Amino acid sequence: MKSLYLLLHIFTIAFPLIRSFEPRIRYAKKWPTLFPAIVITAAFFITWDIIFTQNGVWGFNEKYLVGVFLFGLPLEEWLFFVSVPFASVFIYECVRYFMPQIKTGRNLQVFTVALAILIMVVATLNTQKSYTFWNFTFSGSFLIFIAFLNPGWLGKFWVAYALHLIPFLFINGILTGSFLQEPIVWYNDAENLNIRIFTIPIEDSIYALLLLLMNVTFYEGLNKYYGLRT
Repeated sequence: MKSLYLLLHIFTIAFPLIRSFEPRIRYAKKWPTLFPAIVITAAFFITWDIIFTQNGVWGFNEKYLVGVFLFGLPLEEWLFFVSVPFASVFIYECVRYFMPQIKTGRNLQVFTVALAILIMVVATLNTQKSYTFWNFTFSGSFLIFIAFLNPGWLGKFWVAYALHLIPFLFINGILTGSFLQEPIVWYNDAENLNIRIFTIPIEDSIYALLLLLMNVTFYEGLNKYYGLRT
């Protein structure tokens, strides 16, 4: 049980790591731009994570941890911001390869703006709930920024996000207590809407949206900078 959170990381990256060297997706060849994007995004999320952990917005059950901590976060939580983006961007790359017909049109831009506004409204109505307010504020703001950039990859991103919710429900479900006597990651419900998808706070789906969107944004930006995308 002490290694459960660590084992979830291994499970998360196992398939995309094995498939990184197959000749179609060629995911391994994209690592030089993928890992810098992961590091840039992780710097933001880890800072946020440290502050929220210190303030008791969420925390970690040591029954499921190997016991190594850095700046108040367990090793496994640091790895979260590597393993999850690694697997999620793999899904995005699969969408790019197998669904090249997906385009980014005006309707999708309108949808993205509308969703961003809705998220920002929820944030404004919940200023006293730290997780809801900051999560929705960060996510809504970044969505608006991306919507007005309207990059050609936005349509493929939304499909990848929808697909990645399938493993998200399984992995995050275990982290938040599904199939376990106690959760690996606990939440102070005074700091969120206290609405759950099974055991998962509804905020986590928006958190996952921002995590994937930031990684894809920096990843595609680096690919374009180095001439790897047209």
